[in-house]
Amino acid sequence: MFTKVIFALLFCMVSLTVHAQSVTISGLVTDKLTKQPIPGVGITVKGTTSGTATDASGRYSFTTNRKTPLTLVISFLGYISVEQEITGNTKGINTELEPTVILGQEVVISASRTPERILESPVSVERMGQSTIKELSAPSFYDALINMKGVEVSTQSLTFKSINTRGFNSNGNTRFNQFVDGMDNQAPGLNFAVGNIIGLSDLDLDNVELLPGASSALYGAGGINGTMLMTSKNPFDYQGASFSFKTGINHVNDDNTGNQQFNQLDVRMAKAWNNKFAVKGTFSFLQAKDWQADNYSNFDRIGRNFKAGDRTTDPNYDGVNVYGDEVNANLLLVGNSLRSSFQAQQPLAYGAFNSLVTNPGLTSYNAVLNQINTNPAFAALRPAMPQLSPFLALMYGLQRGGVTSQAVSRTGYNESNLVDYDTKSLKASGSLHYKVTPTIEAIAHAAWGTGTSVYTGSDRYSLRNFSIGQFKLELKGQDFFVRGYTTQERSGDSYISSILGSFINEAYRPSSIAGPNAINGWFAQYALAYSSALAAGGSNDAAHNAARGVADRGRFMPGTAQFEAAKNSIVNNTISSGLGAKFDDKTNLYHYEGLYNLSNALNNVVELQVGGSYRIYQLRSGGTIFDDLGKKLNIDEYGAFAQVAKKMFDDKFKLSLSGRYDKSTNFDGRFTPRISGVYTVAPNNNIRVSYQTGYRNPTTQNQYIDLSVAGGRQRLIGGIPEMLNKYEMLTTRKPYTDASYRAYDASLATGTPNPALLKTYEFDPRGIRPESVQSYEIGYKGLLGPKFLIDAYAYYNQYKNFITAVEVYQQNGSTYPFPKFGVPVNAVGKVTSYGGALGIDYLLGKNYNLSGNVSYNELGDLPADYINDFNTPKVRYNLGLGNREVIRNVGFNVNYRWQDEFFWNSSFAAGAVPSFSTIDAQVNFKIPSVKSMIKLGGSNILNKYYITSYGNPAIGALYYVSYTFNP
Repeated sequence: MFTKVIFALLFCMVSLTVHAQSVTISGLVTDKLTKQPIPGVGITVKGTTSGTATDASGRYSFTTNRKTPLTLVISFLGYISVEQEITGNTKGINTELEPTVILGQEVVISASRTPERILESPVSVERMGQSTIKELSAPSFYDALINMKGVEVSTQSLTFKSINTRGFNSNGNTRFNQFVDGMDNQAPGLNFAVGNIIGLSDLDLDNVELLPGASSALYGAGGINGTMLMTSKNPFDYQGASFSFKTGINHVNDDNTGNQQFNQLDVRMAKAWNNKFAVKGTFSFLQAKDWQADNYSNFDRIGRNFKAGDRTTDPNYDGVNVYGDEVNANLLLVGNSLRSSFQAQQPLAYGAFNSLVTNPGLTSYNAVLNQINTNPAFAALRPAMPQLSPFLALMYGLQRGGVTSQAVSRTGYNESNLVDYDTKSLKASGSLHYKVTPTIEAIAHAAWGTGTSVYTGSDRYSLRNFSIGQFKLELKGQDFFVRGYTTQERSGDSYISSILGSFINEAYRPSSIAGPNAINGWFAQYALAYSSALAAGGSNDAAHNAARGVADRGRFMPGTAQFEAAKNSIVNNTISSGLGAKFDDKTNLYHYEGLYNLSNALNNVVELQVGGSYRIYQLRSGGTIFDDLGKKLNIDEYGAFAQVAKKMFDDKFKLSLSGRYDKSTNFDGRFTPRISGVYTVAPNNNIRVSYQTGYRNPTTQNQYIDLSVAGGRQRLIGGIPEMLNKYEMLTTRKPYTDASYRAYDASLATGTPNPALLKTYEFDPRGIRPESVQSYEIGYKGLLGPKFLIDAYAYYNQYKNFITAVEVYQQNGSTYPFPKFGVPVNAVGKVTSYGGALGIDYLLGKNYNLSGNVSYNELGDLPADYINDFNTPKVRYNLGLGNREVIRNVGFNVNYRWQDEFFWNSSFAAGAVPSFSTIDAQVNFKIPSVKSMIKLGGSNILNKYYITSYGNPAIGALYYVSYTFNP
């Protein structure tokens, strides 16, 4: 199916295009001073979108259906643009560019899906070009994205980072799209981009363009907060072999591990023949020790706040990065259950004990024991007292109020004992390129990445040997493209850390307080030992510590053979088997799309583009993520868009109108428009205004997830009616609200639970629906003289059907605590946010460049019952200073970053993220004779450990030295 559709589309596009009349224009661009060729120079036909860029040897060739005479616009950052009139011969057009210091001349494509100067973009856009990539102070371009205006990052591990703009940040950000060479590189089973696991290496990256804000009108569902496009180097333009080796250390002054080594190798090779056929291959391998999450704060998962105490002082301790301690029980309820079981199994002994503990004349536990030892009526009990005395102590404690309503949690394991921190990342890609005509290129591309990392969602997931493959066929020309690709996700040996911790606990002693072996259960042993210690005259704290010692007897300790055997068994069994913590995800995505730019065909009277797409999600997790055990789940999505633009008023004002219609299997179709205008108030000074709409479908997990987390004490389920009905939440077993359950839980302290406090939660019978946003933006971008560039914008967003989640509790017989469910829902009411940003670039002279930006984001209206997960600092700013050649062949770059304190709220944990500042810096030495560069640098060079999101590891310095050949 995939191949047939692609080749049919390719044939149609070729047939439509190769018969069009065209003129071929070719030439060479060189530096006026050095006479050396300049790669990457933009060549466009004035007044059209026709054009290309020079290759590595400074040459270019393209075709246009414009007849001579015509004018070429030849521009490149750092050089004076040239307009060259072509009246006769169109081949061998040689041009010399004169170096200068003019900013803002970069050409971007993402804002309108057609080339235009960044100064004239109708919406805000950030760009990172090759000259910037080579001089980065961060270890990689992906690490440096945080320096862009308005960009924020949630770092969950060394190689797993989530990018976001304009608020509502999250660990796995589903509101931000990420494309690599036109392919959405989300993991289809997760619905968000997994950092740069299958992305591009610095050696193969041509440029990055980032659109903050809604972009659904051009790019479809998702991208409600932003879209990033990464473009690799074309082998026709960038040939030869390149490699880079980087080595360094991290975990400096880290008490968890001590100094650890970091190594990374990148290789790229490309070759073209006769400007007709080209091939490219890349390889990247990274190996390091990951950052360790070691937040041991005591977290109340019902109230979602912090409480005092640690494992030694709080019987119900639940550490943020401790797993297995999520499992708890109420000591009073356990005691009552044990008393009832004892009554059923030993009615005579129970009756005798009950007469003693209820006798008001026996004022102490010793008096009760004395009665048994001296009263002939109890002589028959004396031989069994070693076995029965714990029940006597329990009954005494229950009767006399010693055993109170106290939650007790199991002893957990630190994350470092459960998660694989041996980070690895291997990426490889290859592509074949064939030019059907000088302007039509066919591409077959394959990319595959695998590795070991850690990701934070509703839990901490250890991603071991996780892999994603992307495979693409594409045909593109100057006015069109058609492509099809598939993304194949494989979970490898990945597992849930809290399930692992809980199951190791269960392996040495079950938690259960029901059944024939209940007496040997952990909570039963705890309750009996606690009662005995308390009855013997111990303090409450001492009794709890003694009880834990008894219940933990035989506990598997990290590093022992018993612990490792249990761990290996659990991580090698799937979640759906009921015996393990391992995922078995083999979810796939298939995507087909095409675009045609009719502007040239219409002689550029107006700019007109049309396009469409079709996507299939195949959910295949074997019941370990989705509700797909024994069945197959598919989700189909399709859409179409059109955009028209026109310059008016002597080309001083450009108006653009865009619109897109999309439909998904489980939801109604919707239309998302965009209107933008750019007004040139003076040469190289433009004001832009836009109204944009965006939407995103509930993710595959929002729809069909069915997953146990938090040590098995919580289940995440999808929000569509099918899933709600599976658990009878719309009918016979409506769940209770979080607030009412907490009130009911508190009533247990009285010894008489009050069911009247429980209030049912009413789900919308339509289930969860797509989220949408209306975004209003005004901005200015301009050159104030040739050395000063300023870019500013302000925005206001209003969300409808904002996708959030609720936690509810469903009664399951007499089981306590009630099972907890996390369910995605739409917030009722308005959710608004607003903010702005300002960025400057200033050329100081003598090749010094000063840059800086500041962004402000604020949350507006919220529904009354909405849990705030804006997760964004109000203020953040970046400052940069660099010089590509401060002295001969030596350059440097320094970036300083600061952000304000804010509160982070997620399904995993909630807490304050303190303000922090970091400095990244590098010094490089270029060796032109061997086309090489040596770089000495570091990120967070002052080694001030910080967190970007609560519950994730603290990030320290990474110091490195690298050697790059032919960058």
